[in-house]
Amino acid sequence: MSEARPLGTPPATDEVIDAIAEIESQRQAMEKDAGIAASCSSALRRLHELLDREKNALQLRGPDAGHPENVDAVTVEIERVKAMTASTNPGPAPRDAYPGQRKATWRNAHRSPARNKGRRTMGRASGR
Repeated sequence: MSEARPLGTPPATDEVIDAIAEIESQRQAMEKDAGIAASCSSALRRLHELLDREKNALQLRGPDAGHPENVDAVTVEIERVKAMTASTNPGPAPRDAYPGQRKATWRNAHRSPARNKGRRTMGRASGR
């Protein structure tokens, strides 16, 4: 998890780095059992909770006493996990991906030309 940061910028705190590392190790363990989509979803949920805690701490203490680098580090990790999810799950299949399996609906059915049913008399019985 190496990220380029400007010179003179202090790194995130050890607590946040450890929390991110723990979330990632749990994500990797869960990926073996439940797959990458479920593991990334769980990791993203926990990372967003961590981000909310760090943002609240930053607001309470202010930027001088708080650590804006913590927010940056968590945000970078969230984007990394999102990218991992996006690369493995490109999204829903296009509508016409499986045209043979679609059910025919009356709305989409082709209409046959009207048949000539002959002349009908209205109200009279046929066969005089």
